[in-house]
Amino acid sequence: MELRDFIVTPLLLVIIALVAFYIRPYLADQITRKYFFPALAFKIVGAIALGLLYQYYYDGGDTYNFHTRGSRHIWEAFMNSPLAGLKLLLGSKDQVDIYQYSSRIPFYYDSTSFFVIRVAAIFDLITFSSYSGTSILFSLVSFAGAWALFYTFYQRYPTLHFSISLCTLFVPSVIFWGSGILKDTLVMACLGLATYAIDKLFIQGKRDWRAVVLLILSFYVVIHVKLFVLQAFIPAVLCWIFFNRISAIRSLFLKILIYPASLSLIVLLGYLSIREIGERDARYSIKNMARTAKITAYDIGFYSGRNAGSGYSLGELDGTFSSMLIKTPAAINVTLFRPYLWEVKNPLMLFSALEAAVMFFLFSYVLIKSGHRIISVLSNPDFIFAFMFSITIAFAVGITSYNFGTLARYKIPLIPYFTFALVLLGNPKAIKNFVDSPQLKID
Repeated sequence: MELRDFIVTPLLLVIIALVAFYIRPYLADQITRKYFFPALAFKIVGAIALGLLYQYYYDGGDTYNFHTRGSRHIWEAFMNSPLAGLKLLLGSKDQVDIYQYSSRIPFYYDSTSFFVIRVAAIFDLITFSSYSGTSILFSLVSFAGAWALFYTFYQRYPTLHFSISLCTLFVPSVIFWGSGILKDTLVMACLGLATYAIDKLFIQGKRDWRAVVLLILSFYVVIHVKLFVLQAFIPAVLCWIFFNRISAIRSLFLKILIYPASLSLIVLLGYLSIREIGERDARYSIKNMARTAKITAYDIGFYSGRNAGSGYSLGELDGTFSSMLIKTPAAINVTLFRPYLWEVKNPLMLFSALEAAVMFFLFSYVLIKSGHRIISVLSNPDFIFAFMFSITIAFAVGITSYNFGTLARYKIPLIPYFTFALVLLGNPKAIKNFVDSPQLKID
């Protein structure tokens, strides 16, 4: 925190408040308007709280490296020479006139981390490289994605607006880890915006160039920040589109006729999408996934995170798919329901453990409450999409984190989708009313 933070931040907050008052009528109706400002405020508070935690508790860390040791140097370059600043922003490999800046950026040659630094640098030009100001702008991006996700689910199940708002806007860990200057903030925002765009383009079937732009931009960012998230997201999206089309057909004969071929096509497209995405980074190619999982898990658990005091182990990984798959139940469990309260070793773990305990309670309660009605929910396209994506991410981060501190951040993309799936499980009547809606039927 510097003097510039106490000058820029109040001014920025006033501007944000004025703009928010102006745009709220266009983004919310009489029911959802009450969630708008609380959700925005929580995001801003979460972003500032994250910075304070890294400064006074961790005494450094990713957000510090992204800004103070990252985007700040790009901002300084712009102030001294706009051309040098532009070269840094574009990731130029020509080091002749930018070496004095690039040499001080630890993540300059880490493409995924440097992407976040470049985004922060763009915001720095607006905030005069104020950490809290740039962090607040990140929180606005995060809020945009969260609100888009909330709106997407709300318009499909308007009677469940309160429960959906809790899932998408007010989960504490998502607010905290998904609002500041971190990779997770950009990923969360893009997932929400992509879900909104896909719903509009492929579920509702509307032609909207803005949705196309949002979808392309969202995928572009996720590809450059956390590629594996997109590998889980696209197959789930394909299933979402497919099952929506199938559920809209009234003729049982027609469903039986086209179901096998269509499902086979979806599986093939899902496999091809995972393979093609993996071609961008050899670590995430199909043949290297298991080896990457082993290296990542051991690096976080026993090297970079060894001093955190919050490590866990699911057993030995030998770099093969079989060693990963056999640990699937344990990996999903550790992501969704651990750390247990008796595993807590520091204050931050206590918050994670409390949230995990609440998640386990909700999961158990919904299963008991649903009973025999659960079958009708399992065929719902929205449930299939949310559950498939969240479980895939739960497996991926659980098998690779091996540290509860890292896991708390890595798992936040799945939380809104998993909790939304629980909401659907607990409200089969609302789902039935939605499915029976006459405008969804296709002769």
